[in-house]
Amino acid sequence: MRGVCLLLICLAVLLIVVPVSGAVALTINATPTTAHIGDTIVLNGTVNGSTTIAVFLFLTGDNLDSRGVALDNLNIPAGRGMFTTAPVLLSDGSWTYTWDTSIIVGTLKPGKYTVYVVDRPVDRLRFVNPEYATAEIEFLPGERPLEETPLEPLLPLAAVVAAGCLLGIVRIKRE
Repeated sequence: MRGVCLLLICLAVLLIVVPVSGAVALTINATPTTAHIGDTIVLNGTVNGSTTIAVFLFLTGDNLDSRGVALDNLNIPAGRGMFTTAPVLLSDGSWTYTWDTSIIVGTLKPGKYTVYVVDRPVDRLRFVNPEYATAEIEFLPGERPLEETPLEPLLPLAAVVAAGCLLGIVRIKRE
């Protein structure tokens, strides 16, 4: 009987001392949800049930690593030290990230993409609990086509002449 009382007291102390771990709730909004490549997209949301100081963002879509990639570098998988982060305001759990799609390492192609937000640095394939939120964004081709700089007509000819001169110098030195 004494053992049962001691067990009940220990359980009561544990319930009081150890806080109840609530589920983390994340939200994300993207404005706009349809944009041209090169546009700026505002991502924002909230974190509840976590005291994290930052959220981690990554992108998935066609021709991207299935684990996800950082928003500003499409070549390196998320979880390899590359995440896009946004600071969380501790007062209300809100966060905002302004994504300038005109300055991305890698090629963002027209299509539908998913932006994930998580409260810890894990990639899409390493989610332990479903503690994430997503936003869908459709990218259209850029509004302004890249301006092509025409080559001077004499530039290719100058390159051939220069190469010929270099080969001639090499031959003279060999003899």
